[in-house]
Amino acid sequence: MPTLNLFTNVPVDTVVAADILKDASKAVSKILGKPESYVMILLNGGTPIIFATTEEPAAYGELISIGGLGPGVNGKLSSTIAEILQTKIQIDGSRFYIKFYDVQRSNFGYNGSTF
Repeated sequence: MPTLNLFTNVPVDTVVAADILKDASKAVSKILGKPESYVMILLNGGTPIIFATTEEPAAYGELISIGGLGPGVNGKLSSTIAEILQTKIQIDGSRFYIKFYDVQRSNFGYNGSTF
């Protein structure tokens, strides 16, 4: 159930979006050691964002997971997602924040219930 929600002020066409979604899904699955069939990635392009007083390309992400997160894993996720954004839509890593949420099973709903 890892879910990565990404927001960027860069307009993203469908081809680039598909590449980002696929690359991020594989990376989150691999780094967290969870099946990719459980991973959800959302990409919100063209979102108004100002960061460090400018509207230059920037991004914000939130990754939610039931377990698997921690200092080492979070650092690897942060650098990997930043690299994907740099490669695909030229967002410098210094213009990207990501927040990690490690949630309890009872706080995440699925299929009309909780995990």
